[in-house]
Amino acid sequence: MVRAKIIGTGSYVPARRLTNADLEKQVETTDHWIVERTGIRERRIAASNEAASDLSVHAARAALHAAAVCPDEIDLIVLATTTPDMWFPSTACIVQERLKATSAAAFDLSAACSGFVYALSVGCQYIESGTYRKILVVGVDVMSRIINWKDRKTCILFGDGAGAVVLAPSTDAFGVLSTHLCADGSLWEFIHVPGGGSAMPPSEQMLSGALNTIHMKGSETFKVAVRNMEKIAREALEANGLSSTDIHWIVAHQANLKILRAVADRLQVPVEKMVVNLDRYGNTSAASVPLALDEAVRDGRIQRGHLVLLLAFGGGLTWAASAIRW
Repeated sequence: MVRAKIIGTGSYVPARRLTNADLEKQVETTDHWIVERTGIRERRIAASNEAASDLSVHAARAALHAAAVCPDEIDLIVLATTTPDMWFPSTACIVQERLKATSAAAFDLSAACSGFVYALSVGCQYIESGTYRKILVVGVDVMSRIINWKDRKTCILFGDGAGAVVLAPSTDAFGVLSTHLCADGSLWEFIHVPGGGSAMPPSEQMLSGALNTIHMKGSETFKVAVRNMEKIAREALEANGLSSTDIHWIVAHQANLKILRAVADRLQVPVEKMVVNLDRYGNTSAASVPLALDEAVRDGRIQRGHLVLLLAFGGGLTWAASAIRW
């Protein structure tokens, strides 16, 4: 059986740090309030001349270097984002040109914070079918561009970043064992940006009402996120004849420390097995899972033979999981 194997990881965050102390000067909030409710202490903010493609190229080059793969060996680029450089062409095409990955097909995918795991699933299908042999999967978001910096409920949560992996065929016991995707469009209003698209085109009224920024129902989202991340985690384990005791590491979407702890508790997995970096980066949307994955690989926490469970939840609503034997 041919399965997809991650042979290289990479990530990138902008240089600028925005701390909770900095936010205290902008909106009515405190470091204590933010840390207590979210676990976030700082986040990275892209420079004015940095777009999603710039962050993606940095992460992609790191992943390609780790995989010892040249850009012209890549057959396909799948890029997950909700903050593309522009409506079209796709950010993936811009990344393809910047990398000089001249043999690669390229397209974007939108599943909000679940985007990377969705994109990973797509890449796996192309590998398993034998259509392509080397695939670059990127998760990137520049959330600072769609934040209302006067809204203290949302501006404290998000940051910018990118993460990437290189996939290749594997015929041994290692690689992506399975991916699992879910969505519930009836709950789309829980997390959304109402303005800027064809339903509400750009206008003075849209901009004055900050309708081109994130609107979310935090408490409602929290409950649905915990419940469905637990459910899809169990689905991934059962599909592979595994139990929660087999898990070495959970790399979950970095939205809120309370969510991560609640999911670990429901799965009866020690919270120490949860890879956490949201204290330094906040919620980077589609970038959060590959960014945390890359850190855990590079610092040696994730080792050959480990069972790694990726979990994500985001707007749509969408949620996803992937079981990987590293």
